[in-house]
Amino acid sequence: MPNNLIPSKMLSQDPFSTWLGIEILEVSLGKCKVGLTIRPEMLNSMKKAHGGITYALADTAFGFAANTHGKYAVSIETSINHIEALGEGDYITAESSVEVTKNKLGFHVVEVKKEDQLVALFKGVVYRTSKEWNLNDD
Repeated sequence: MPNNLIPSKMLSQDPFSTWLGIEILEVSLGKCKVGLTIRPEMLNSMKKAHGGITYALADTAFGFAANTHGKYAVSIETSINHIEALGEGDYITAESSVEVTKNKLGFHVVEVKKEDQLVALFKGVVYRTSKEWNLNDD
């Protein structure tokens, strides 16, 4: 059963995304938009956001969106294109939308943006298991 509360439950059980400061901005069936602010400890040696930060944000949006269908969904393949560098204090968002859904597979595209500027493009394939989400479990 589709449930827009699943991403909130996932975030509450995800210490890495919580450490990153990810916040859920929008959720609907097959879609999720999340955001974060680039902090000093997220910078690389060139004083730019480490590529893993945009990757992690996009991957979180991807996972949250995929699980809104109500079944545990796991990533089986992902890739990212980094388009623009980011700096400390930049607020970025990642919006995942399912492009194609098959019985067990979902194909997602995630746009990472700073305001209206596209800064990274992420693509992912998810496998939907038969296990259903139960919002009452811890």
